[in-house]
Amino acid sequence: MSDTLKIGKYEFNSRLIVGSGKYKDFETTKEATLASGSELITVAVRRLNITDPNKENLRDTFKGTGVQFLPNSAGCTTAEEAITTFRLTREATGIDLIKLEVIGDTQKTLYPDVLETIKACEVLAKDGFTIMAYTSDDPIMAKRLEDAGAHAIMPLAAPIGSGLGIQNRYNVVFVREAVSVPVIVDAGIGCASDAAAAMELGAEGVLTNTAIAQANDPMTMAVAMKHAVMAGRMSYLAGRIPKRPYATASSPIDGMIQF
Repeated sequence: MSDTLKIGKYEFNSRLIVGSGKYKDFETTKEATLASGSELITVAVRRLNITDPNKENLRDTFKGTGVQFLPNSAGCTTAEEAITTFRLTREATGIDLIKLEVIGDTQKTLYPDVLETIKACEVLAKDGFTIMAYTSDDPIMAKRLEDAGAHAIMPLAAPIGSGLGIQNRYNVVFVREAVSVPVIVDAGIGCASDAAAAMELGAEGVLTNTAIAQANDPMTMAVAMKHAVMAGRMSYLAGRIPKRPYATASSPIDGMIQF
């Protein structure tokens, strides 16, 4: 079945995106990413080295793997910081596919500042970036981000790193209905069933980092996430049966022989 994920001018066979944070070392990051089947890994360019060849470099670790880097603006709290970060990153690496995130609450919830995100999105879209925008699970804000030039909307499932899973299933559906670009559920995924649930709600993809990196066995969890995303997508495309308040017989009762 040909079912590629299309984000702007980019296409991916895997609908699972993984992160590069919280692993014990770069080699484990690579092994878990390859086990997940993901073709796209997020990199916090303000925290991980991807440009300095004189220091341990994540790009060298992934050389020859076919995995593409997705720079993100983690740590940025204003639109201007995010814009500057991505302009410098593109200058250094040539990468123009980005994950835009501007955090409003840096102390407790790590919730995004969506107004600053929209401001940054408008500028970066004019600069020619392909933008995946991290946001709250608000369909109104999702639509405004699309109008600002975002090529994918990334609503949080729950606070970053919490592992709480999808806290408002209806909002995922509302966001998906509000926009015409892909919806990638991001943040708060805790286990494989959370990823499958997101896909069954109609999300075009899932991004997870902590659930894999901090699992007791990251490699096994990476494989579980891979299959969960695939199963959830297939289940969504197949179409679930409607929910009913009462039982319905699995076998027809019309024409049954009476004894």
